[in-house]
Amino acid sequence: MTLKEVRVGDTVRVTQIGGEGALRQHFLDMGIIPHTEITVSKLAPMGDPMELTLHGYELTLRLADAELIQVEPTEKKAASSRKVEKKRSEHPGLGEGGKFHPKGSGTPLPAGTVMTFALVGNQNSGKTTLFNRLTGSKQHVGNFPGVTVDRKDGAIKGHPDTLITDLPGIYSMSPYTSEEIVSRNFVLNEKPHAIINIVDANNIERNLYLTMQLLELNIPMVVAVNMMDELTSNGGSIDFNDMEKMLGVPVVPISAAKNEGIEELVEHAVHVAYYREPPVIQDFCEKSENGGAVHRCLHGICHLIEGRAEQSGLPIRFAASKVAEGDALIISQLGLDDGEKTLMEHIVRQMEKERGLDKSAAIADMRFRFINRLCSETVIKPKESKEHIRSRRIDRVLTGKYTAIPAFIGIMGLVFWLTFNVIGAWLQGLLEEGIGYFTDVADSALTRAHVNDAIHSLIIDGIFAGVGSVLSFLPIIVTLFLFLSLLEDSGYIARVAFVMDKLLRKIGLSGRSIVPLLIGFGCTVPAVMATRTLPSERDRKMTILLTPFMSCTAKLPIYAFFISAFFPKRGGLIMTGFYLLGIVVGIFAAIFYRHTLFRGEPVPFVMELPNYRMPGVRNTAQLLWEKAKDFLQRAFTVILIATIAVWFLQSFGLNLALVENPEDSILASVARLAAPIMKPAGLGDWRICVSLVTGFIAKESVVSTMKILFAGDVTAFMSPITAASLLVFSLLYTPCVAAIASVRREYGRKWAAFVVVWQCGIAWLAAAAVQLVGLAMGK
Repeated sequence: MTLKEVRVGDTVRVTQIGGEGALRQHFLDMGIIPHTEITVSKLAPMGDPMELTLHGYELTLRLADAELIQVEPTEKKAASSRKVEKKRSEHPGLGEGGKFHPKGSGTPLPAGTVMTFALVGNQNSGKTTLFNRLTGSKQHVGNFPGVTVDRKDGAIKGHPDTLITDLPGIYSMSPYTSEEIVSRNFVLNEKPHAIINIVDANNIERNLYLTMQLLELNIPMVVAVNMMDELTSNGGSIDFNDMEKMLGVPVVPISAAKNEGIEELVEHAVHVAYYREPPVIQDFCEKSENGGAVHRCLHGICHLIEGRAEQSGLPIRFAASKVAEGDALIISQLGLDDGEKTLMEHIVRQMEKERGLDKSAAIADMRFRFINRLCSETVIKPKESKEHIRSRRIDRVLTGKYTAIPAFIGIMGLVFWLTFNVIGAWLQGLLEEGIGYFTDVADSALTRAHVNDAIHSLIIDGIFAGVGSVLSFLPIIVTLFLFLSLLEDSGYIARVAFVMDKLLRKIGLSGRSIVPLLIGFGCTVPAVMATRTLPSERDRKMTILLTPFMSCTAKLPIYAFFISAFFPKRGGLIMTGFYLLGIVVGIFAAIFYRHTLFRGEPVPFVMELPNYRMPGVRNTAQLLWEKAKDFLQRAFTVILIATIAVWFLQSFGLNLALVENPEDSILASVARLAAPIMKPAGLGDWRICVSLVTGFIAKESVVSTMKILFAGDVTAFMSPITAASLLVFSLLYTPCVAAIASVRREYGRKWAAFVVVWQCGIAWLAAAAVQLVGLAMGK
């Protein structure tokens, strides 16, 4: 039978893994290998995906993917409380130095060399917390070359001659996600002097799978076993000296959250980097294991590709493992000729025949067998942790069949209420008052100094008014990201994706896209930035293109003004209708994207569900600072340029003379040219066109500009059907310049330009449709 058929609560044993390519390899890397026991914990409220327990952690899997995995029934073993007593060697605890290497051995680096480190680990292993502990506030945030994956660099505190790079959280060195490709390429191409591999002590088997792959790279390495405080408080322990001997690298117990063991970790990391001490052991396949089939295969490939690997700059053992697994990127990088490829294929087929497993499963099984042997000799597993018990209790409500969606609506409603009506709104009001005060001061100073009218207008009406209106959103963005950071770090966002996956899959997305789309109802800028958490480029781009359809709060002044002026008796109904219209149009757009720009299915939903944890204050503060700094950098670059451009067009005539009447401006002249295009949509008045252009800087500007151009009485110049067309156009047309700047930062000018043109095109069609319906009804 397949895993899809297993009932909730039953435990089964894996017999065969189906699928192909990167997905199948990802199954194996996550520990779904033959003979693994899996318990089906629950189904999502909508019946798909399913939550599994294996190797001591929770994993999500869609039913369609579960159907690829063959299983057989097995009796659920009774939990045993008896601890295995075994003689332990003296080993370090938190804050104690290790004993693995003699100090001062190896060949030191040349004087003045900046030691580079790569921080590598699974997601949810405490990697960000450790990075912040190691670097403090001395960090630089950028992007890895050619991709939009964040890159963080910083010097280790107390060691100015070091540079550590925080690589994306990954589960293996297989090229499944963009993060895994980035991490692998960084280690292989940048060749850091040492690797700091962070491992979660509570999920050590799964974490050590990545450790084994890193050891094959033959780069000096230290293993940091994190969350040791949780492990020991629940009755577990680790013999670090024995673990060091079996892994061949220093292993240091730490608690990044409590800042324990960090100094010892740094001491070991700097030592192995400075003295260039590679791992002692890289060969973990036993000659006697399963007839030695895997051992002979890997050693045979190592012998055959030795010269090719040296020419390509690849570690031999790592390259051999990847050739055996059929990794196309590594095989291409080695530059094997047809004869060599044929010989490799023969060796691998022989191994598969002797082992009784396909190549990828055989390599994964070899690694997990060593991990099981390592843990049985060095780890005393704890009883069920307090954190896991607490998580199961919370999940009864937050992922329960009847309570998950109401809880989600309640939590997100509270977040938006606090952001846009309480905390964020209050902070925004304070900032607006501050900007207004400095604007008045600057205005008075410029007047007293008799500054040229054009310069005066540029500074006050252009820079202060334009950039100031955008800057006023900073408190909203920071507050929103504060709550989202708390939800993500606590582990709740992973549950949201689990709950909403089936619903979003119908329009071609995965459950992970729900959060950016929800943020879009608040502000498109943080929504675009939030898509960085999505593992697939396809899903990221598609989600970014859908966020403008979620009506942001900046459009509320437009709705409120025109609804109160033209449709006062049906205000609530019409307001709700506009939000629903945006969602409906977004759904149709998603279906269109799925069959044109983004053909294919969303990435498989294979995701870990971590235990709930209290978010760290330091990590949250660091994230908020990064988001605020990123927004401010945009505000004073792209947004400033766009603001000055609109001011110039609005303040000068075609003769490049400063105008007092906006009707004589370049912008008005351009708007008159655009008026015929907008006429079928009922928006042919040049004043409406000018207002919509200013709305590109900030949506709130639409109303203020109209009041000026229409001399305060819009109803005298506009019919209800024109107002309806304008409302629909405002709902759907291009997001503000800050949002477009965010899209440009993520995917470049072409995609940013596409969003502007595409959204304006859809808005025009929708407004024209409203106009036609109104004319047909005789309005």
